[in-house]
Amino acid sequence: MQRRTLGRTGRQSSVIGLGTWQFGGDWGPVADEDAFAVMDASAESGVTLFDTADVYGDGRSETLIGRWLRANPDADVTVPTKMGRRVDQVPANYVAANFREWVDRSRANLQQDTLDLVQLHCPPTAVIEDDAVYDALDALVDDGSVAAYGVSVETADQALSAIARPGVASVQIILNAFRLKPLDAVLPAAREAGVAILARVPLASGLLSGKYTTDTEFAPQDHRSYNRHGEAFDQGETFSGVPFEDGVRAAQEFAAALPEDVSVPQAALAWVVAQDGVTAAIPGARNAEQARSNAAAGSLGLDALPGLDATVQDLYDRWFRATVHPRW
Repeated sequence: MQRRTLGRTGRQSSVIGLGTWQFGGDWGPVADEDAFAVMDASAESGVTLFDTADVYGDGRSETLIGRWLRANPDADVTVPTKMGRRVDQVPANYVAANFREWVDRSRANLQQDTLDLVQLHCPPTAVIEDDAVYDALDALVDDGSVAAYGVSVETADQALSAIARPGVASVQIILNAFRLKPLDAVLPAAREAGVAILARVPLASGLLSGKYTTDTEFAPQDHRSYNRHGEAFDQGETFSGVPFEDGVRAAQEFAAALPEDVSVPQAALAWVVAQDGVTAAIPGARNAEQARSNAAAGSLGLDALPGLDATVQDLYDRWFRATVHPRW
């Protein structure tokens, strides 16, 4: 497993992390024992970054991670969490008193005196541009409630605004083989500033799992059913905003370009972490087998995947650039 510096935190992180949105139930139910098996398998495979948020299952994901950390006190794991989506996403809610309440709740859930890294969870642009927001975050660092802070964003412009802030340690942004805009300006800016880039939705909500057909259906409580067109939150969070049927067909072309001994998700993750400026990709996993398979991508270089970068660029230009690039 490759490791890289987690931006301005100074910590080291595996290039493949573990996203834990699924622990909250928004991808269908996940039993406690399955969540623990996923974390066990991830750690055993060299994963040292467990990404979560206070809104995943209204704290269930954080609580499960906190229990796992308590049971594994010697684990070399950094836990970025996120805050700000348990209330209406309006600028008036992003104030110091709320930050304190949210952070204290996450500290209790995660059983941590000091949160490793807390990130604003896709707030409005006005919040990302507000000096008072960063003053409040700095105060949380100063009093030891959090070790570092960052911002999770929807758009490249939001990412650039956050990267320009001297206290921001990390930016989380959707980046995958079907969502290439961050390569244009975000990654170069992050490299220059020493800010970590955490690539979220790296498998395009499962399109790059290689499992789906145009007839695949998802459970009603799965956001890939109820948010396919942005009905509940930003459409870009679900299948990276690309039309499902187009994504399936592009994924089939992606798969056809791979060697037989490399799975579609492994290739997709290896491509993401090979991009200069990416610190880690944070795919989810619903079982231990998926977790181990994802982690294996952390030692798979693009030299084992000749022509993949050209394939990704071609697929993006033909299937997605016109609809995705202008929006995010």
